[in-house]
Amino acid sequence: MQSWSRVEVRSVPGTGPQLRLHDTSDAEVRPVTPGPTATMYVCGITPYDATHLGHAATYLTFDLIHRLWLDAGHDVRYVQNVTDVDDPLFERAERDGIDWRDLGERETRLFRDDMAALRVLPPHHYTGAVESVDEVIELVGKLVASGAAYVVDDAEHPDIYFRTDATPQFGYESNYDRATMETFFAERGGDPARPGKRDPLDALIWRAARDGEPSWDSPHGPGRPGWHIECAAIALNRLGAPIDVQGGGSDLIFPHHEFSAAHAEAVTGERRFAGHYVHTGMIGLDGEKMSKSLGNLVFVSKLTAAGVDPGAIRLAVFADHYRADRMWTDAVLDAGVARLSRWRDAVARGTGPDPDDVVLRLRTHLADDLDTPKALAAIDGWVTDVERGIGSVPDAGERIADAVDALLGVELRQGSGPK
Repeated sequence: MQSWSRVEVRSVPGTGPQLRLHDTSDAEVRPVTPGPTATMYVCGITPYDATHLGHAATYLTFDLIHRLWLDAGHDVRYVQNVTDVDDPLFERAERDGIDWRDLGERETRLFRDDMAALRVLPPHHYTGAVESVDEVIELVGKLVASGAAYVVDDAEHPDIYFRTDATPQFGYESNYDRATMETFFAERGGDPARPGKRDPLDALIWRAARDGEPSWDSPHGPGRPGWHIECAAIALNRLGAPIDVQGGGSDLIFPHHEFSAAHAEAVTGERRFAGHYVHTGMIGLDGEKMSKSLGNLVFVSKLTAAGVDPGAIRLAVFADHYRADRMWTDAVLDAGVARLSRWRDAVARGTGPDPDDVVLRLRTHLADDLDTPKALAAIDGWVTDVERGIGSVPDAGERIADAVDALLGVELRQGSGPK
């Protein structure tokens, strides 16, 4: 599957502190310690609706990590999937009277366009579930052969399930108790009441063919992949294990990330699939949770079509910390628009205070678990000084623009537009 267009990342002199991120499994902020090549897997969209602000906030967060690693001199191997075969996609396609493949292609194309507009650095591998079915089939075979998975006793629908007890560390990522796991499992795509399962929490990895659903031939019989195993197969075959960061929204902690990590650990023997499990907060709208079921989504494409600069969207999202559940309002967006205008006006003046200390503070705040509110405040302070006529370093505006572009992904040079 084709990714979106490459974004130029400017080089900024100097270095910053080592990146530290909050790890969900350890419930603490600690250093990220990649080797020369940093590896990251971020769960992508299920393409049955366009990119909303919840999506944008998630992918902008991991874009910051990508940029900070590049700034620190790492080669970055970043993988993102597309869940282009799944029940929500089929249901939306049936509702709208469109082939599920056409719907998936259309919404994936819109997502790529939105990511390009927001200047999100593209992943090195952008892989759909459909194109990785053979990889899933192979991984299912390994799990069954090792005893980590089993076939339910159902002649009509011999589905295959992963055993929750296949790894002794299962549950370490979320740290949820059994009752919480059961609640989320039922709410987030699980099937706890499926007859024949050994444990209600056991996760589907191969769904035997049903009438009206797509299926693929396999040694396990015709069928299609379960949700969690798609990510495990795609990540393992492109990044190996362990990886540095596995990421997504906080609603993916359980069951999706817990099980995708467990699938990988069961075949590799690794104690942890990822060094850090990083999760973003949820975005609401005017006091309500933003969700497809409620129909109260704010779409990136509609904002940009209305003339909102993508840089203003980035700044509006970065005004709050990535781990916080927060609300999107007109006031939040207006503040992002105003901030972008002030910053652009300031750098356009050319001269200003020496930016070295500001750039160091920008790097330091971002390295501290992506503290974007403080990072924005650092640039705000420099802009205020420019507005007051403080400082006369000739190329200060250019150097600030380079740093903001490289680290925050916001272009401040007037008329340059998205790259």
